[in-house]
Order: sequence, then C-alpha cells, then structure tokens
Amino acid sequence: MHEVPLPGGLVNRVVRVGDTVRRTPPPRADFVAALLELFEARGWDGAPRHLGRDGDGREVLTYLPGHVAWEPEQPADVLSDESLAAAARLVRRFHDLTAGTDLAGTAEVVCHNDLAPKNTVYRMTDRGRRPAAFIDWDLAAPGRRIHDVAHVCWQFLCLGPGAEPAEAGRRMRLVADAYGLEGRSGLVETVLWWQERCGRGIARAADAGDAAMARLRGAGVLEEIRAAYDWTALHRATLERALR
Repeated sequence: MHEVPLPGGLVNRVVRVGDTVRRTPPPRADFVAALLELFEARGWDGAPRHLGRDGDGREVLTYLPGHVAWEPEQPADVLSDESLAAAARLVRRFHDLTAGTDLAGTAEVVCHNDLAPKNTVYRMTDRGRRPAAFIDWDLAAPGRRIHDVAHVCWQFLCLGPGAEPAEAGRRMRLVADAYGLEGRSGLVETVLWWQERCGRGIARAADAGDAAMARLRGAGVLEEIRAAYDWTALHRATLERALR
C-alpha cells in the first residue's frame, strides 16, 4: 500500500493512499464523522466522505482532487474577488445544511472553525480556479455563523502586517455580502476574538505538553497571531467603516 505524505503535517500526519486519505482520528472523531455523513446524506460534495477506519486505526476519508492553497504565493485566480465570494457562498451552504440539526443543537449552525486557503480545495472552471470543497473538519463544532465568517476574513484576507487597511475592509465587505451575513457590526470584534483565542489556546496546549501545539509555537505561529491581532486592533475603525 503506497502512502504519499500530503502537505502540512505540523499538527497531524496525513497521507494519501490511492483515492483515500488516512490520518490519526481527531479528538471528536465521532462528531466529525456524523457531520460528514450528514453532508453525504444531503448530497453536498463540499467535504470529503467518511469511510471509517483502516487496519491501523486511522481515519479514512475520500481524497478530493484539486488545488489546495498551502503556499503563501498563489495564482491570481485563487486570490481573486470572485474566488473569495465563492468561498463565502460555500460556507453559507454548509451552514444552512446544518442549521436546525441535532449536530447543531441549540446553536445556529455547525462551524468548521478552521476555514483557510490551506483547508480549501480549488478546482478549475471556465473562469479559473474556484473553491469547491473544504477539508480538515477536525475542529467542527456547534457555533454562530459569524464565527466562521470572521475566520474566513482573517485567513483568506491575511489580516495582519502587510495588508492594506482600506482594501482589507473592502474585501471583508465582499465576504459579508456574498455570505449574506446579518448583524455584521460584530465581525471585526469576532476576528479579534479568534486571534486572541487561537494564540491563547496554542500557548496553553504547548505548555501542557501537546507536541503538535509545541511544533506550532516553535514555528513562530504565536508571534504571527500576535502581530495579526495588533494589526487588526490598530485598524479596527477602518475595517468597521467598510462594513457599514
């Protein structure tokens, strides 16, 4: 059985075996499996299918072909406004599929909680590459719609040092409009919430001996998150004006 390591690997080793992906099951494996099975039952192809476990106890998922935006430098069509809007609409689709389900419980929807280009599969269309699916659902949990929308803004817009505030605000507005987000006055605050929460969570887990989080800290991720938080806080007024 030929195994091909897939990009990433700071948190979990993931390999491709034929048309499947094998990985160590996440802590909430049963919830993630139920979510992927819900998507399959609803006919939504924006996530991998859950196929069970292999003989080594690894989670087995279908492999989704396409371009995954792991590297900082990406083709223009991946970075385009059209691709960004398509990503927001894809988020809206799975949110609507989970609203009112047992998995969402009393929450608005089930959130992915780690939406980023590195977890997005792009496929070629007659207008260029566009988001077709999201991968890495390990952190999925009940939550609010604005949580995932804010995470999209942070990660897809690269909010942080080097970003141009007015342009970032324009693209945040584009995300909110494409998603159809109501009550967007709290969007920037939720980006800051994510940045603070992620930094604190990585530091706490690394201090507790979590090897994966220690690798993230060693790779400088905490410094990157702190810089992103400081940038977002500094330009908060500009970003919020763009959303009005």
